[in-house]
Amino acid sequence: MGRVEPLAPGHRVLYTSPDPSRVFAYSPGIVRLSCGRLVATMDQGGPGVVDLAGPKGFRGEGKHAWQGRIFTSDDHGESWQERGLFPFMHARPFAAGGRVYILGHDADLCVIASDDDGDTWGQVTRLTDGQAWHQSACNVHHARGRVHLVMERRVYREVKGWPVSELAPVLMVGSEGSDLTDAANWTFASELVFRDLEPSRMVGVPFWEEGVIREDGKGATMFPPGWLETNVMEFTDPDHLWYDPEGRSLYLWMRAHTGGTGLACVAKVVESDDGSWTTQVATAPSGEPMLYVPCPGGQMRFHILQDPEDGDYWLLCSQATDSMRRPERMPADRYGLPNNERHVLTLHFSTNCVDWCFAGIVARGDTPRQARHYASMVVDGDDLCVLSRSGDEHAHTAHDGNLITLHTIREFRSLKY
Repeated sequence: MGRVEPLAPGHRVLYTSPDPSRVFAYSPGIVRLSCGRLVATMDQGGPGVVDLAGPKGFRGEGKHAWQGRIFTSDDHGESWQERGLFPFMHARPFAAGGRVYILGHDADLCVIASDDDGDTWGQVTRLTDGQAWHQSACNVHHARGRVHLVMERRVYREVKGWPVSELAPVLMVGSEGSDLTDAANWTFASELVFRDLEPSRMVGVPFWEEGVIREDGKGATMFPPGWLETNVMEFTDPDHLWYDPEGRSLYLWMRAHTGGTGLACVAKVVESDDGSWTTQVATAPSGEPMLYVPCPGGQMRFHILQDPEDGDYWLLCSQATDSMRRPERMPADRYGLPNNERHVLTLHFSTNCVDWCFAGIVARGDTPRQARHYASMVVDGDDLCVLSRSGDEHAHTAHDGNLITLHTIREFRSLKY
């Protein structure tokens, strides 16, 4: 069998780290404006960021500083212009009410806005006070004149390490026409924390015992199972089992931290008559609770987009090829535990978000250290623009890359079968 060639063999580089060993490229996000302009965001992390010039009043979270960068393109991604900086992380751009917003966190939720299609940006506004949030540049859902997105709040403070078991995915809903830099214009759903559930162990979760580590010290310990990096889904097909004709039910598709592969976490959020939203466990038609759904690459950050043309869903995810490897026999250039491969970025499509069909490989790194992962995407006419957190031979690790790259998939709908 021949090698599967990438759907987007070439790429454009938006950002290159000035110091790959100390400044890392994270959290790419992208949106297309009604005028056709593309707006892209990313953030820098690592010990070297504190040495970079930043805006007055820049502050970081914890022991590292974080600094976001904004880019625009008016030629479908062929060329890019840097437009500004922002002092928070895990951000994503989105358009609403004739404005462009970038929302992320520096512990508390932070947002900035542009009234000129991303040429200039206003001051940072904090939407919360004294809290700790998390996320990635996952999708934004627009429906019935409202914006829907998820940020994840850390509710407990007991895990000494990666606290994904302590996160609650919080749906945020705002009117398209309101000022979304004002916290009063957002409705926050109730919180559901992973550690408060009773997940079944009959699907091999957790795959590794808590505390398992690689003997060579590369990568992470197996922390308690959890969920993170949430996408918002609405099922608009009347034949779908989870279709709500009143449009008051949304579903959260989340990266499942289990130590294994091929599963995503799911939860349901329902709107009440008073406008409040309640987060709850999803259920199967039998009435049984559902915490996991099949999802290629669900073990890593993925991105789901619903095509506005036909309602089908597209999934960007990392392909696992070697998750059954013994940790003590891991190659030196692999990162983390065996399920943590990051160098093959794939595309799938589905009509229902559960049955995914393989469309192709978007891009791959030459080695496991040269990641193509944590990608965001947007429809640009007949094409799909994919913004990837990437690395080359200079990358510090597969997790801590040195590039942000754009990959354009031409006539992507022709990939369906």
